[in-house]
Amino acid sequence: NTRFEYVAGPKINKSLIILDNNGERVLSKYYDNHFATLKDKTDFEANLFKKTYQTDFEIIACQGLTVCYKSSVDLLFYVIGSSDENELILVSTLNTFFDTVSVIVRKNVEKKAVFDKMDYIILAADEFIEEGVLMENESENIAGRVYPKPEQDIPLSEQTMTQVLQNAREGFKWTLLR
Repeated sequence: NTRFEYVAGPKINKSLIILDNNGERVLSKYYDNHFATLKDKTDFEANLFKKTYQTDFEIIACQGLTVCYKSSVDLLFYVIGSSDENELILVSTLNTFFDTVSVIVRKNVEKKAVFDKMDYIILAADEFIEEGVLMENESENIAGRVYPKPEQDIPLSEQTMTQVLQNAREGFKWTLLR
């Protein structure tokens, strides 16, 4: 008569944010009511951008919170936790999110590519953080669950003739466009 109960890990993440190089929101997910209104959130994001744009730090304190961030081309990725949160866990969460986005956009982590795949990126964020609790930390696993494997990654022997011809057409088109 042994009963097992699932106990979720600690709620470590207050929010997950992507801003562009102008400080405009690309994606934000808030996991608690620390910022109750939209104005509170946008003010926080503006302050965050002001403190992190064109700096070399990866971890800062902002408005009593611990912020880990990473930049890529024209985007800034943020993971925010409480002031007493372990920075290594937050950095690991940030790296997982960034790597997952990188897999989804095929290593082209820039604003246009992120907007083009936003539906998959939102699914990925929901897949690995639920209500502030880190559920998964392997970016390949997360991306594999939310993003269909592109046909060009399927081994040639497993592709249909139509898929092979379509991939050849795409390759030829890109060769001409260069």
